[in-house]
Amino acid sequence: MNSPVYSPGKPTTGNDFVLGADLSYEIDVWGRIRNSVASARATEQATAADLATLDLSAHAELATDYFTLSGQDTQQALLDQTVADYERAVQLTQALFAGGAAARGDLDQANAQLESARTQARDIRLRRAQAEHAIAVLVGESPSTFHLDSHQLRVDLKPPPIDPGLPSALLERRPDVAAAERRTASANADIGVARAAYFPVFNLGASAGLESTRTGNWIDAPSRFWSIGPSAVLTVFDAGRHRALSAQAHARYDEQVATYRETVLTAYQEVEDNLAALRDLEAEAVSQAAAVAATASALQQAHFQYEGGIVTYLQVVVTENAALAAQLSAADIQIRRMSAAVLLIKALGGGWSPE
Repeated sequence: MNSPVYSPGKPTTGNDFVLGADLSYEIDVWGRIRNSVASARATEQATAADLATLDLSAHAELATDYFTLSGQDTQQALLDQTVADYERAVQLTQALFAGGAAARGDLDQANAQLESARTQARDIRLRRAQAEHAIAVLVGESPSTFHLDSHQLRVDLKPPPIDPGLPSALLERRPDVAAAERRTASANADIGVARAAYFPVFNLGASAGLESTRTGNWIDAPSRFWSIGPSAVLTVFDAGRHRALSAQAHARYDEQVATYRETVLTAYQEVEDNLAALRDLEAEAVSQAAAVAATASALQQAHFQYEGGIVTYLQVVVTENAALAAQLSAADIQIRRMSAAVLLIKALGGGWSPE
């Protein structure tokens, strides 16, 4: 051998030229590495599902904001027309008051009604601007420069038919449910990692290289060395560390199971809520349309009666307010119907696929 040799009583200073390589392989007897890989892979899949959940939520929010804005355009047009009608009513009442055919109270009521309608119209403009700004943020534009032209919701517009499918299919269609399930699988694999820590770690090691006191014979056969063999490491005493880590892994698994169950129940709730909303809002739309027609007829009769001197202007004001409220409520129901359809599609997972 050309490696340095220690001799008692002689100087120990000298050269030692070494070139070696070590290789170590852990034999995964107890599944520690296998479970670690499975946990990491499940966490990666859960993160991908989280991204899909955020994408679905952003698209649903964008659609909801757009239908809200369109409904507000409908209400804005209605209030603008109402303000114009009330302005003509004030002019007529003022002319009647000047001619002694109307009381001062009628003129005051007409002015109050006009200003109230103007207030509502300004408030709708504010809410429309806020909805437009929300859409701008969702599409990545500056709210100060973003603009959408007015687009009113049609009266006959109805949500598309939506098939909720089977309850079991819902668990495969929602990315948040998939993310919760993958996190549960990751926590379960972590239990395997914690359990493997109780057992010895087996390694298969190998080393080889060249060692000599001189460069001249460094690559000769006597300068070569190698070794190969197994080894095992077992922790005998750790003051309860492994037991605490195992308890932590089990507690995290129980937490993820509870979260998974809550996510599934929430998914079913959201679907049922929006199915009920679509069903009831459809009935509300029918009854509200009848209310709009009835108040429009009552308003026409009130105007005829006031012009004939049968009723006071107070009756006209009350009827006009009822007609306006009915029309605004009909537009609001239309917004809610379209929003419920969007939320139902979101609750069903949208177009997400576990692939």
